[in-house]
This record gives sequence, C-alpha cells and structure tokens, in this order.
Amino acid sequence: MMTNLFSVFDPSTTILNLSLNWLSTFLGLFLIPASFWLLPNRFQVVWNKILLTLHNEFKTLLGPSGHNGSTLMFISLFSLIMFNNFLGLFPYIFTSTSHLTLTLALTFPLWLSFMLYGWINHTQHMFAHLVPQGTPAVLMPFMVCIETISNVIRPGTLAVRLTANMIAGHLLMTLLGNTGPMSANYLILSLILTTQIALLVLESAVAIIQSYVFAVLSTLYSSEVN
Repeated sequence: MMTNLFSVFDPSTTILNLSLNWLSTFLGLFLIPASFWLLPNRFQVVWNKILLTLHNEFKTLLGPSGHNGSTLMFISLFSLIMFNNFLGLFPYIFTSTSHLTLTLALTFPLWLSFMLYGWINHTQHMFAHLVPQGTPAVLMPFMVCIETISNVIRPGTLAVRLTANMIAGHLLMTLLGNTGPMSANYLILSLILTTQIALLVLESAVAIIQSYVFAVLSTLYSSEVN
C-alpha cells in the first residue's frame, strides 16, 4: 500500500531512456497565451501588481545593497516554484517540486554563491556574524559551532521544507481519492468529495505560501552576506 501511495511521486515514465516527467517544470511557459506578452489584460495587470509588490518587499529585505536588478532573481525563483506547485495539483502531471532533486538544485547553488561571495568580499563581517552581539565570552566557542552548523544545513532545510509541504498535501489527497470510489455510502462519498475540494483550495494556498517563503528566505540569506 505504501509503495502504491508514494508511486505518484515516482518519475518512472521514460521514453528512449530519457525521463520526460521533468519537462513539466517548464510546462508553465507554454501555457501562457501569446496575448499576455502583447496586449494588456486583466491577468497581466494583476500579475504585474504581484511582481511589483514582491519587488518592493525584496528590495527592503536586501537593504542598502539591494537595487532594482537584484530582486529579479528572487522574483523569478518565486514564479518558477509557484507555477510548478500549481501544475502539480492537476491530474496526471508530475510534481517536480516534491522532489529533493529539484529543490536542492535550486537551493544549493544559491547558498554556495552567497557563502563564497560573503567569505571572499566580506570576511570580517562573516566571522562577526558567527557570534551574535552580546554573547558571553564563555559561550562564544559554542555559538560559533551552532552558527556554523546552522549555515551549513540551510540549503537542506530550505529544500526539505518545500518538498515536505508539497508531499504532505498530495499524499492526503491521494488517500482520499483512493478511498472515495470504494465507498458505497453516498453520505460518506459526498463528505469525501467536500473534503477533497477543501484540500484542493488549501493546497492552492500552500502552493503560493511555500513559493513565497522559499523566495523570502533566499532573499534573507543573500542580505546576510552584504
């Protein structure tokens, strides 16, 4: 039962030994109508307002070192993750953000580039950041160890947070979806259907929130090295 349950996250469909499931990561680009890029419409106005809000917030988080171009990477990261989270809610579409293969591929290069930039260009600041202000002298060696471990596990925690949240909701929806057809009671069936709709709405909110959290934490990690 557990094998069948987790098989919905298994990228097993292969053609000519090349897995095509990961192409769903870029499927959102093909679903955007051409009119979005040419003529202003309601969706474009709403999306531009969202991007402008994110730009202003990320610029504030980056502080004095932030400028108009520095927020583009984090806005693009937010858009990519959100599109993939939403695509995973559709039937028979592979949820790429539920795999550490993708989330670690996003977090580790970002974290590594932030660390290299900070230690090369702001070495004293990075050393000072290992000891919080006001720490007693006796606790300084322990704080250095704790802060070092905290910095090292950041890409893992950021990747696992997104993966775990996407897997949890999908597993619950899969369980209810497998239980519904087996029920002969119409009352229980309608209750399961109502719960499925509520879960779908909840997962839609989670898709937005998790992409926002991922982008905000990445922005905060970037601001710490400047």
